[in-house]
Amino acid sequence: MNVLYVNHTGQMSGGEQSLLTLLSGLPEQISPVVACPAGPLADAVCRLGIPVASIPALDASLRLHPWHTTRGLAALAMAGIAIREHSRRYGAQIIHGNSIRSGLFALPAAPLGGTPVLVHVRDCLPRTPQANLVRRLTLGGAARVIANSRYTAANFAGGFSGAGKMRVVYNAVDLHQFAPERVDRAVARTQLGWGESSSCIGVIAQLSPWKGQDDAIRSLALLRKHEPEARLLIVGQAKFTTAATRFDNNAYAARLQALVRELDLGDSVSFLGERNDVPEILSALDLLLVPSWEEPFGRTIIEAMAMETPVIATSIGGSAEIVSNGVDGLLLAPRQPQLWADAMTRLLPDRARRRAMGMAGRAKVVDRFSVARHVSEILRIYEEVNANRSRTSRTLPATSPGFVP
Repeated sequence: MNVLYVNHTGQMSGGEQSLLTLLSGLPEQISPVVACPAGPLADAVCRLGIPVASIPALDASLRLHPWHTTRGLAALAMAGIAIREHSRRYGAQIIHGNSIRSGLFALPAAPLGGTPVLVHVRDCLPRTPQANLVRRLTLGGAARVIANSRYTAANFAGGFSGAGKMRVVYNAVDLHQFAPERVDRAVARTQLGWGESSSCIGVIAQLSPWKGQDDAIRSLALLRKHEPEARLLIVGQAKFTTAATRFDNNAYAARLQALVRELDLGDSVSFLGERNDVPEILSALDLLLVPSWEEPFGRTIIEAMAMETPVIATSIGGSAEIVSNGVDGLLLAPRQPQLWADAMTRLLPDRARRRAMGMAGRAKVVDRFSVARHVSEILRIYEEVNANRSRTSRTLPATSPGFVP
């Protein structure tokens, strides 16, 4: 089966990591091609030995704006033309858009009778007229819409026609890469400049207001009243920084640095930027924090659990479908630094409880979030779509516009 995967950006974030995980686990009967702009994602795909087809980047906002919307529509049209050409050239039997914007790229490339499009929804949209239009276009045009959690599915399709096309497939983690026995925790902590006596917490996410790094910094200031040697590691950078992006992420990154100075936290907060040694960092942490305002899934949650690192995560979003509160982590309401500081004050000194949480987390990830299970569920959707297409094609004339034999 020939599958054309479409990604709207060449930058790397959680969705792109999830795509690479899927690609790495595909069986031989799937022949993949990835259509994306030039950048780190294309380089990573090439390293997997998978062909890359170039398309323009789409950085347009889903909000209406007289300048950005015009540019976005033009980019959308150009990308749609490129994707349609790539689909014909490679004989794609399925086009898999790796994000909402990727789906908007791909849908114009597949008119009635053409290659079916799957749209992978990894983000939660607001309830605005513009976002609702995106929902209607996607649910109306896609053969199937894959959500990374039940929470994301409900956000995207709730109350809209076409909700029956939704399928939930959780993200996966590479259990060989994220394996605690592969990392020496003492060495990892030494390389970060930590001793075993310090309590070390971390946030691993792109720098953006909704990810809540500022709340983690405020929580650290409160925690240090009880744990004066506690340290916070912030891993990630401001990735999406164009004028069309919802948040001014560069300004937010600067505010985080200012907040550290304001709270007089000195070198107890370390900003590491983007890192490739995430398993080692997770192994070195005593707790991973995921303080997002809302988390569609929470990829770093399953990565931490795979490394037997306990997690405190936001209670809003897909994280509540991953973490069993009090068993393999904690779920807390976001934007309440005192609540998070209190939980850490109780949990950090209790090594036995943290160890039990870590072991329970690893067992859950092995059972529910393996690459093999993820790939199997995606392939089941491909088969379902192709079966439906075969039945539909028998009712259409062979000269239908856009038909790909």
